[in-house]
Amino acid sequence: MSREESVLVVGGGTMGRGIAAACALAGYRTRVFEADAPRRAALVGDVRSSFARAVRSGRLDADAAERALARIETLESLAEAPPPDYAVEAVPEDLELKRRVFAELDRRFPATAFLATNTSALSISRIAGAVAEPGRVLGLHFFNPVAAMPLVELVRGRETSDAAFARGESFIASLGKQAVRVADAPGFATSRLGVALGLEAMRMVEEGVAGAADIDRAMELGYGHRMGPLKTSDLVGLDVRLAIAENLAAALDDRRFAPPDILRRLVAAGKTGRKSGEGFYRWEGDVPTAAEGLP
Repeated sequence: MSREESVLVVGGGTMGRGIAAACALAGYRTRVFEADAPRRAALVGDVRSSFARAVRSGRLDADAAERALARIETLESLAEAPPPDYAVEAVPEDLELKRRVFAELDRRFPATAFLATNTSALSISRIAGAVAEPGRVLGLHFFNPVAAMPLVELVRGRETSDAAFARGESFIASLGKQAVRVADAPGFATSRLGVALGLEAMRMVEEGVAGAADIDRAMELGYGHRMGPLKTSDLVGLDVRLAIAENLAAALDDRRFAPPDILRRLVAAGKTGRKSGEGFYRWEGDVPTAAEGLP
């Protein structure tokens, strides 16, 4: 499959790489701007490794993987990027950083470009306030790992236009994903529910109710969750969970979202989950084992 349309992904971290890979597999010419030189240098190799695992497991055709890799290009600066049809921001969860990125995208690219943020909890409307025409901005909340997760939360800001929302639906469908449509409320639907469950599970570990693996197993076997809340938190990133919880606690003025001490201690120790190799579990690639001696 090959498309004439192009996608610019801003940010080459875990989510940016996953979104870029999904776009390239769907046939889009995909460019990724990543300011950090080591991360930028490793990006295509990381995507190649993820494709290789998918090929070995039979989930991806080897020729399709090579064609997709050929569609991915990394950029040292936004000045190198030709005007894209779609621009998807995937930088860290910092409102002012995202607003700066959108102001830059607005200056560089015409109003025909679709602008989306991959935020998992921040206000779409406040991010869109950084551009001259906020109606062209919406939220596309992808889930980690992007390759395996079929869901994308399609978030409508106060000023998101009908046309932009429709383009968002079509774009998600073109990637083989499924959309749920939500309003621009704190935490949207999934982050608010997922964080509430995850934080309560963390408090249970902290209080000695049960270990992380047993809490997760209880939710997987008893409630049919594909993955328990603590394993999910490790996969998302405990630093990301902490940032979302702090934002929700401030926005909703509610103690339900006050981050527990154990989460703060793990993040302060650099134990942010799978990406660091340790959180509530120890990780060898995609394989978690119970961690001992949690702080």
